[in-house]
Amino acid sequence: MEKVQLLLRQHVGAPCAPCVAVGDKVKKGTLIATPTGLGANIFSSVYGEVSEILEDRIVIKADAEQPDEFVPIDVPEDASKLDMIKAAGIVGMGGAGFPTGIKLNIDLSATEQGEFREDINPELPKDFKLEHSYILINDSECEPGLAHNIKQTIEQTDKVIRGVKYCMEITKADKAIFAIKKKNREAVLKLLDALKDEENISVHLLPDIYPMGEERAVVRECLGVNLDTTQLPSAARSVVINLETVAKIAEAIEEKKPCISKNVTVRGNIKGGSEAHVFMDVPVGISVGELIEMAGGLDKDDSVGEIIMGGAFTGRAAELDEPTTKTTGAILTTYRMPDLTDKKVGLLVCACGGNEARMRTIAEKMHGEVVSVCRCKQAIENKPGAPLKCLRPGNCPGQVKNNMQFKKDGCEYIIIGNCSDCSNTVMASAPQMGLKVFHQTDHVMRAIGHAQYRQLTVSKQVDQDINVED
Repeated sequence: MEKVQLLLRQHVGAPCAPCVAVGDKVKKGTLIATPTGLGANIFSSVYGEVSEILEDRIVIKADAEQPDEFVPIDVPEDASKLDMIKAAGIVGMGGAGFPTGIKLNIDLSATEQGEFREDINPELPKDFKLEHSYILINDSECEPGLAHNIKQTIEQTDKVIRGVKYCMEITKADKAIFAIKKKNREAVLKLLDALKDEENISVHLLPDIYPMGEERAVVRECLGVNLDTTQLPSAARSVVINLETVAKIAEAIEEKKPCISKNVTVRGNIKGGSEAHVFMDVPVGISVGELIEMAGGLDKDDSVGEIIMGGAFTGRAAELDEPTTKTTGAILTTYRMPDLTDKKVGLLVCACGGNEARMRTIAEKMHGEVVSVCRCKQAIENKPGAPLKCLRPGNCPGQVKNNMQFKKDGCEYIIIGNCSDCSNTVMASAPQMGLKVFHQTDHVMRAIGHAQYRQLTVSKQVDQDINVED
C-alpha cells in the first residue's frame, strides 16, 4: 500500500473541509477533515504524510511501517456515548452513509407512532399499537454474494451485542431485534446462544430474497407494518442500524477508536476463485485494485467484464484506481455481458436496483439500442429527481402492463433491475410475449456462482423456529 485517498464526502450531506496541510505527518486516527454541515469527521487510516489536497479528496503517502496503534478520538472525559459516536465519524456502513450520531439522537421512549396507510397495511386492525420501541439490527447481508456482516456476527458476537446495548441505552429503546437470513445458520445459532439470557434482544429470521435489508423491509419483517415511502423507521418507534455500524459504535465507546477501517467482500471473476474473500478492518481509502490483488488478482484474459463497487443491485461500475470509503461493502468483478448489437432494448427501472442511468450504462456496454423505458408501478418518486422508493420493498405486483408496453415499442430484449419478487412477476409474462430478459445482475451472478434472478423459488415466509440441536 503506497497511498490512501480519502474522499471528503463519504456520507450523506456536504463534503468535509480539510484541517491538515500538504506535508503534515499523520497517524492512524489523525483528524484530517471536519463537517461543513450534515456530515461526519474523517480521519487518516494510515501512518504517513499528506501528499496532496484536492477538491474532493486528501491523498496520504503511506509509511512502510504501519503500527496497530491509533490516535483516540479527542473527547472530554465526561463525554456522552452519543458524543463519542459523533466524534468517531461513524456513518451507516451498510451503504447509506447517514451520520450515526444523528440517527441515534432520538428518544424512542417518547416517540409517537406514526399513521400507517391502510392501503398498504390492509391486515392491521384499526386500533393497532406498537407496545415497544426498538433497535432493529440489519444483519441481512442484503446484496447477494456478500459475507462480511455474517463473518463479523460469528467472530465478534459479543462486541456486536455490546454495541446494540449502547444503541438501546442512547435511544431509550425497550427492545432490540437482529434481522438475519435463516440460511446463515452458524451465525443464527451463535446469536441465539449469546442472547439466551437477554430478555429484550431477540432474533428474527428472514427469507433469502432481495431486498430484505432495505430499511423499511426490515421494519415490515420484524414489526409487521409497512411504512410508506416518506416515513422513517421512527414512525414505527424504531431505528434501523447496520450490523457493522453497531460494532463501530462499541469500538468508539470502549476504545475511543475513530472510524478508519471497513470490512469488505471481494468476489467474482478473479484468480483467487469465485468464493467470497472477506477482508476485515481494511484501511478506508485504499484502492479497488489493491483489494482485488489481495483476493488473487484479475484474470488477464478477455473474460472480465465490469468491476463493481458495492452490491450487484445497487453498486456502480468502478475503476481500479478508485478509493474505497466508509460505505464500501464489496468489490465485484464480473464476466463479460452479451452483445446486443442492433437489438432493440427496453429498460424496466425498479427502486430496488440500478437507476435509469445505471441501466442505460449497462445497455450501452451491451451495444443495445434503448427504445423504451418503464418503471415498476411501485417505484415512487417522492420529489422530482429524487431516488426512487419502492412502496412495498420485496413484495411486488405483476409487470404484465410494462411487458405489453415493451412489446408494443418493438423491444426484443428487456433489461431489468428488479427485486426477487418483482423479477418473478416479469418472468410470468415476458417469455410468453417473446421478450428475452437480461437482469442487470446476470453477469455478476454468473461470476460469483449464484443463481440468476428469474423465477422466485424461495418462499417469502420463514418459520421463526430453528432447532439449535440440528
